[in-house]
Amino acid sequence: MEIDELLTLERRGWDSLCDGTGGEFYGGLMTDDGVMVLAHGFALGRDAVVASLGDAPPWVGYEIRDPRLVALDDDATALVYTGRAWRDGEPAFEALMSSVYVRRDARWRLALYQQTPIPAG
Repeated sequence: MEIDELLTLERRGWDSLCDGTGGEFYGGLMTDDGVMVLAHGFALGRDAVVASLGDAPPWVGYEIRDPRLVALDDDATALVYTGRAWRDGEPAFEALMSSVYVRRDARWRLALYQQTPIPAG
């Protein structure tokens, strides 16, 4: 497994959060039983993620730093990285992020995404 393939998917996800198409993108990327565990204390299933992204303000930009893969088996891999994203007029959000991808029907799908905020300072 090449890290570039999953980084491309991860960047496409962040790009969709910047251009307002996140609901559509993640609706197609997540598994039916996929979950996002978010820094603000919510664990959302795919349908709730899609609904919440329809109302979310877009991010202006993002960075992915220090990415690495944790192979779980031939058809499951975790992408772990430090992410930083920002919106106009707000402090940047920085967190350790993990995306667990599973291969289903010959393509990678997002099964679990998790954020752990990095304290400021």
